[in-house]
Amino acid sequence: MDLKELTAFQTILQEGSFAKAAAKLNYAQSTITNQIQRLEKELGFQLFDRGWEAELTPAGQIYAAEVERLIQHWHYVSDQAKAIVREETGTLRIGMLEMLARQVMPEALWRFREEKPQIACQFVIGNTDLAASELRHKQLDFAICGEPPDLSGLRFEPLYEERIVFAAAKDHPLHQRDGGSLPFQELLPYPMVVGGPTCLYYLHLSRQLARFDSMPMLHSVSQISAIPGFTARPPFIGVVLASTPLPDGVLPLAVDWEEHIIPVGLLERRDTVYPSAARERLIGILKEVWFNEA
Repeated sequence: MDLKELTAFQTILQEGSFAKAAAKLNYAQSTITNQIQRLEKELGFQLFDRGWEAELTPAGQIYAAEVERLIQHWHYVSDQAKAIVREETGTLRIGMLEMLARQVMPEALWRFREEKPQIACQFVIGNTDLAASELRHKQLDFAICGEPPDLSGLRFEPLYEERIVFAAAKDHPLHQRDGGSLPFQELLPYPMVVGGPTCLYYLHLSRQLARFDSMPMLHSVSQISAIPGFTARPPFIGVVLASTPLPDGVLPLAVDWEEHIIPVGLLERRDTVYPSAARERLIGILKEVWFNEA
């Protein structure tokens, strides 16, 4: 069995007859017939009922359902072999959250370069909404981010969980309060500095706020890492991820609320059937480095 035989079979299915398939492939009809006969001999069963029209046998119908996957796999194996020969050259585009770019990616890139020195990496730093949009437009090979509300055309594999935390200056009135965790409603009188509306954690915060009659004043900042700087003086409260570094004098608040966990993981397109070996290796290294860090 070779690729020409599979392609001949697929073309007959598409065109509806041996003659039309031969014309499309620029072959003599006898060539197409011989290719199908060889394929049938190798398979051990007949694919077509012989006649002017290409009528599939019951066994041929089962085989036809898988021929596209067989051809894709053939090209995939061929591409992987060629990549090894040329030492895998090319570019990977990866979307990721800012925290990962700062804490995990430098080590992962160093290790990846040791194995794949001819592969360049382009990192697109942004939130989950940006990553999902770029993936759908085929501008990224994969992303490490949160789980978007709309997963149409995408696939998400959770890897770990991020916590949403509230932070404020150490002389903020809420830090002076005695007792354990703060009830969420005690935050509401104070202005909050939050990420933009497209930030995944913004949706969690919005759901929590919708349960109360009053709303705090919300000030939005597009870059979460910048938020702690706005909370250096009372009365502001910053809403950040637990992995966000806090400057001296800014401390997390212990708050009792339900929406504080965000799953983070691998986001990719559903039509990624045969990913490249370089892509899969980088994902593997990212997982290794993250779990060693965690």
